[in-house]
Amino acid sequence: MRYAIVIERSGNNFSAYAPDLPGCVATGATVEETESEIREAIGFHIAGLREDGLPLPLPTSQVEYVEVAA
Repeated sequence: MRYAIVIERSGNNFSAYAPDLPGCVATGATVEETESEIREAIGFHIAGLREDGLPLPLPTSQVEYVEVAA
């Protein structure tokens, strides 16, 4: 499956979350580290859902960019 993630600057580091997986978050010192950590967090989250016999949320979020006049 392919889940959308959001990475945001948070003070001196970065944080990430997956909109389709509530509660699935990660942090890191760099964007690259944060992406790696959220990938691991998503895997752990999905494994926990499976272990508990819960359905996996389908990835439904979309990411788009829009241009606006500054």
